[in-house]
Amino acid sequence: MAARASWKGHLKVGDLVCAVGLYTAVSVADRISFNIINRKTGHRVERQFVDSETGKPVERDDQVKGYRLDSGDYVMIEGEELAAFAPESDKLLTVQGFVPYDEINKLYFDRPYYLAPVSEDDEEALALIARAMRDQKVAALGEAVLFRKTRTVLIRPQDDCIVATTLNYDYEVRNAETVFKDIPDIKFDKEMIELAGHIIGTKKGSFNPRDYEDRYEAALAELVQAKIEGRALPKRKAEPKGKVIDLMEALRESAKMSGKASGKAAGKTAAKSTARGNGGSKKAS
Repeated sequence: MAARASWKGHLKVGDLVCAVGLYTAVSVADRISFNIINRKTGHRVERQFVDSETGKPVERDDQVKGYRLDSGDYVMIEGEELAAFAPESDKLLTVQGFVPYDEINKLYFDRPYYLAPVSEDDEEALALIARAMRDQKVAALGEAVLFRKTRTVLIRPQDDCIVATTLNYDYEVRNAETVFKDIPDIKFDKEMIELAGHIIGTKKGSFNPRDYEDRYEAALAELVQAKIEGRALPKRKAEPKGKVIDLMEALRESAKMSGKASGKAAGKTAAKSTARGNGGSKKAS
């Protein structure tokens, strides 16, 4: 089934305009989800809003948004009052400027979308913009009304596609100093730094998302399947217990184990190469 656009409009770069769509790049639709059901009847349970003091149900017409004051009282905000300040969508994603991609702090990244032309007539214009950004090693910063809110959008070419990522606002990103201000500037001796560097070196590799499994999701799938088939439920594997040890000793032990693991991997590779070589010699003869 063809993907459906979450938003359709026009990308505007100066006088250049082309019709585009935003397609969700990350989805949780394939995750296992549960409904709340009545254990006695097996029927699904519906949510109901009740008054926090009286416990009585509140009808939809009597529900209104409220802003809580320090006193505990609320200022009520009516729906039409909110609607009066909601931005009006003109279906334009307007590029306001270009910046070096490496300058963007990834803490500001919110949600990624694929940006694609909605028709063949717009492919050339979008491809031109992407090519120019790739050559200049820049990303575009644009603004659009998305889902009833004005959003800043980072647009950048990635591999063979274009990714548009909504950005968090500055007030939404916490200052790192609120977390790290009390961490002391610790001095480490040369051996500790070398050991830590050795451990990192033995574990260097490249990122492949297929190497990482959502073990909780896999366990849920196994649990559900066991319930469906009437099998014994899978047991949770015991997790290793942590223990307090000397940092230097831990580094030495970790470096030792990393060295053994690297040696075994190299041995297996050499053995496979030898086996292939022997096999090749036999075939040649």
